[in-house]
Amino acid sequence: MTKRLLLFDIDGTLIDSGGAGLQALKDVLKEQFGISDDLRGIEVAGKTDTAIVHQILRKQEIALSDENVAAFLDLYAEFLGRELPLRKGALLPGVQQLLPRLQVRSQNVLALLTGNIERGAKLKLEYYGIWDFFEFGAFADDHHDRNELGPFAQRRAREKHAINFPAEAIDVIGDTPHDIACGKAIGARTIAVATGSFSRAQLAEHQPDELVDDFSEVEARIAELGW
Repeated sequence: MTKRLLLFDIDGTLIDSGGAGLQALKDVLKEQFGISDDLRGIEVAGKTDTAIVHQILRKQEIALSDENVAAFLDLYAEFLGRELPLRKGALLPGVQQLLPRLQVRSQNVLALLTGNIERGAKLKLEYYGIWDFFEFGAFADDHHDRNELGPFAQRRAREKHAINFPAEAIDVIGDTPHDIACGKAIGARTIAVATGSFSRAQLAEHQPDELVDDFSEVEARIAELGW
């Protein structure tokens, strides 16, 4: 049976962290630079953590140096770990049932394609109990541009499974237009799920290959998507 590479986004697709990541970013800005900012005007949904930090530093006219970015992300991971238990976050509808159903099917390779740094991704998914479902991932550590992450995931899939997954055997699943664009950048099938901050109508404007409300009807979604 032909294997299929399923690349999942995290925030808004698998989990709702209750705003833990955004609060951690605000806390870093206060702790590291003594600046209080609600981060209005900073695009967060679908962007990589690195790109978000770049936006914040530019807004505050702080030097966009490798040292400042690295220090910001280090402190962000620390604050995120503290913030997650304080928030009323949750797995999104159907995710808890979907992942084990997909994992037991030998044709599926489950991995991450996310704007999170790897440390942040692990903190979030371990907290919500689903980190171990994913074999590997592509993260903000790899590149600040979301559209450049696909090839990293493809290479890791090839290294782990000795399979050169063709574009038609790859699904990119996410909740923002950036996820759709990221999937299209590698020619993958794009599956948009309307569980994040973008409505079904907004996602449809970006022409994903598939568009679902959520994964609550697990068996129906698996059949519909051929998983």
